[in-house]
Amino acid sequence: MSVDRPSTARDRRRLSGIPDDGLYVISVAARLLEMHPQTLRKYERAGLVRPSRTVGMLRLYSEEDIIRLRLIKHLVGDLGLNIAGVELALGMFNQMLKMKSELNRSEKNDLKEHIETCLDEMFSVLRVRSS
Repeated sequence: MSVDRPSTARDRRRLSGIPDDGLYVISVAARLLEMHPQTLRKYERAGLVRPSRTVGMLRLYSEEDIIRLRLIKHLVGDLGLNIAGVELALGMFNQMLKMKSELNRSEKNDLKEHIETCLDEMFSVLRVRSS
């Protein structure tokens, strides 16, 4: 009796429960981003990106991870931010995305209160008190 084995990488991913939409191992992600793989590992250790892992612990970078890493590359390379600055900028960016999403869902009556709440959250990311 023979056991059917997955014949392709796609079959193995499908059977492992890993989605098939644009996942890249570290070497491919590094090539796409024109970065050294060690830089990607450094950003992961700093908590800036969290690639998924295979059962064998290979890092798999999604399209979303690639977009985030491009933003990080811009912040570091073009704007000269260090890791702490990137963390702060990404925190502010995430807060602004959240604020935009919540503003789209809120009614006009609640708008002022909602904006104040969102701004307070953004100031808390900066660890500054609003006046």
